[in-house]
Amino acid sequence: MKLDNKALLLYAITDRTWLKEKTLPEAVEEAILGGATFIQLREKNLGYEEFLKIAGEVKAVTDKYNIPFVINDNVDVATSIDADGAHIGQSDEEIKTAREKLGFNKIIGLSAVTVEEAIKAEQSGADYIGVGAVFNTSTKLDADTVPFETLKEICDAVSIPVVAIGGISKDNVLELTGTGIAGISVVSAIFAQDNIRNATSELLKLIKQIIK
Repeated sequence: MKLDNKALLLYAITDRTWLKEKTLPEAVEEAILGGATFIQLREKNLGYEEFLKIAGEVKAVTDKYNIPFVINDNVDVATSIDADGAHIGQSDEEIKTAREKLGFNKIIGLSAVTVEEAIKAEQSGADYIGVGAVFNTSTKLDADTVPFETLKEICDAVSIPVVAIGGISKDNVLELTGTGIAGISVVSAIFAQDNIRNATSELLKLIKQIIK
């Protein structure tokens, strides 16, 4: 799948710990119906087989709506279920290895917190960069906050799209105006909400005020 920059507008990252009565596939479908344009499956504590099963269930939903779907960190799971790609961190599999496993028609995203890391990611063949945390976040307690000026410098330094991540909510998203991002990536702002569809729809309206 060739990456369309518009697909990164509202990038939803799953977190089952926030869900109440809904299954993860149901929650993902609600997010898509609310306007999520990209889905990442993030599972840190699952064995391979269970991860594979959940990934397949979520992919059935994203395929139904033709929404890009990537796996966080686990390139082997992404390859096994023929996901649209994977998102890897600076300490995860090197992008060259990930590309060899996934193929050149798949999407690879890389996390970065500095201009140097972002430039290296682009040179290594990443399709997009996730930068954060741009606000304090409860989802990743060890994440340092990236200043807005650094976010803007990263956006200016690379030609591939940049997605802001970390602590973004309906209350602060408009503060990212003028940074040059292609979209926002959120977890709890969607999946921790009682009405996932409405929360997603509200976020989409706000991010569209920044990115035309």
